[in-house]
Amino acid sequence: MTWLRVALCQMNPVVGDLAGNVERITSYISRAEEAGADLAVLPELAICGYPPEDLLLKPGFVADNYAGLDKVARHTEHCAAIVGFVDERTDLFNAAAVCAGGAVKGVYHKVHLPNYSVFDEQRYFAPGGGTGNLYLVGGVRVGVSICEDAWDPQGPINQQAAGGAELVVNINASPYYARRWPERARMLATRAADASCALVYLNMVGGQDELVFDGASMVFDAEGNMLASLRQFEEQLAVFDLEVRPRYRKRLLDPRGRHRAPDLPEITISEGSGQREPRARLLPPKSEPLGAEEEIYRALVLGTADYVGKNGFREVVVGLSGGIDSSLVATIAADALGPDAVHGISMPSRYTSDASNDDAAELARRLGINYRSIAIEPAYSAMLSMLSFEGKEIDLAAENVQSRLRGVVLMALSNRFRWLVLTTGNKSELAVGYSTLYGDTAGGFAAIKDVPKTLVYRLCRWRNTQGEVIPAPVLLKAPTAELRPGQLDSDSLPPYEVLDPVLEAYVEGDLTAGELVEAGFAPDLVERVVRLVDLAEYKRRQSPLGVRVTPKAFGRDRRMPITNHYR
Repeated sequence: MTWLRVALCQMNPVVGDLAGNVERITSYISRAEEAGADLAVLPELAICGYPPEDLLLKPGFVADNYAGLDKVARHTEHCAAIVGFVDERTDLFNAAAVCAGGAVKGVYHKVHLPNYSVFDEQRYFAPGGGTGNLYLVGGVRVGVSICEDAWDPQGPINQQAAGGAELVVNINASPYYARRWPERARMLATRAADASCALVYLNMVGGQDELVFDGASMVFDAEGNMLASLRQFEEQLAVFDLEVRPRYRKRLLDPRGRHRAPDLPEITISEGSGQREPRARLLPPKSEPLGAEEEIYRALVLGTADYVGKNGFREVVVGLSGGIDSSLVATIAADALGPDAVHGISMPSRYTSDASNDDAAELARRLGINYRSIAIEPAYSAMLSMLSFEGKEIDLAAENVQSRLRGVVLMALSNRFRWLVLTTGNKSELAVGYSTLYGDTAGGFAAIKDVPKTLVYRLCRWRNTQGEVIPAPVLLKAPTAELRPGQLDSDSLPPYEVLDPVLEAYVEGDLTAGELVEAGFAPDLVERVVRLVDLAEYKRRQSPLGVRVTPKAFGRDRRMPITNHYR
């Protein structure tokens, strides 16, 4: 048997920050070298960040990416490093470089380019045309693959193993959605067992616009047993010793027959670790996956923190209504940025209850965030008079003036103090258009944009188990916008526990109205909900982006035409 010391570098790159990413990468490689690692593994497109999107159309960007790779390669010594970058040959390729001894020893091109869901890789990259090389690292034959390549049962991992690989490294920029961890783990365990080959899965971590990368890197042995797992939503360097055994006997006994072994070139990086003094074995880390609510909450916190920080903001402002949504957003912001960076603004109108004012103030006190109240009544009275609405029946137009005035207040504070406005709308409201354009949709980032209303309650209850910050009345009172006397959300919408399952089936499941009825939903409910969702597409296009936590989020994930007569 052979022992290979592996360093998993679960890092948080920044798209376009080539110099900063190179500095982060070389820091990880230095730490891996100091720990005596034979191999350091870094994420997909780590040098330029993922996804670089139309930055790839700039030749200067690609050239600067090459300069970054050169710096990374020159920084390597004994420890080999596998790092993602953009390669330009006859076309652009999503590539992995194997670097050691101050030079690039070989390059692999990603074969399978995802072009579904949030992915657009076929817009930018050409697919790789081969299985790639094997690299002799510390006496172990190592194959290299990238992200989507692992999802094909007969893809590069299987082919490299048939060609003699004893370990395959798969580098990733795999976005998060709820409960993705077990889905990945099942697939990777199967891939390792089918190939009779140890498998390293290294995923990046961090927020990039609406995407969150959760890390959760994993290592499997040739039987598909999980040997190592890294933490979710955290940067981490894990150095451990991996036992690699010859697998030819198991492959010869495979009931599927002998795989046709491709003729793979072999590049020697290092013959083995036998020249070194004997060293104590470093055990692989094992981190358990988070619970359902904690996992989603941590994704929201990381996505918010990175969007704010990576875009140069230091502080945020949240409109506090005393309701459940703004309470959750303010709590996420405080956890993401620290309470001193969060400003909660209460903006009562003539219809705001004393209880709502009290709940908003109490939430701010418990969180320790900055708090102030700015009444919109003077401006509201003036607007009603100016529009000749005063004294008339309170209709939707008069209601929405309040929401738009609140948007004006928050944006004015944002302009004056350079605070980023966090909007507070949830996925259920966004789906059916229960929001005011240029009112509560006005802002820079929508932290809970992809969180259905029923999940909002679950997340608040979970967060209170970690320290009760959200007042109990907020969790107990009926949802209301308080834009007219006695108003409740249920006046305009089905109860959220009824609405959310229909929305999940229609938006995320892509069922038609007829299929929803066949699935057991009431026809009148289906007709009402589908109509609301379809008519609200123009609003969603104008709403700020937010953290993706479901398998299909509004925005880059779900793309529907606004002008659309299909019902």
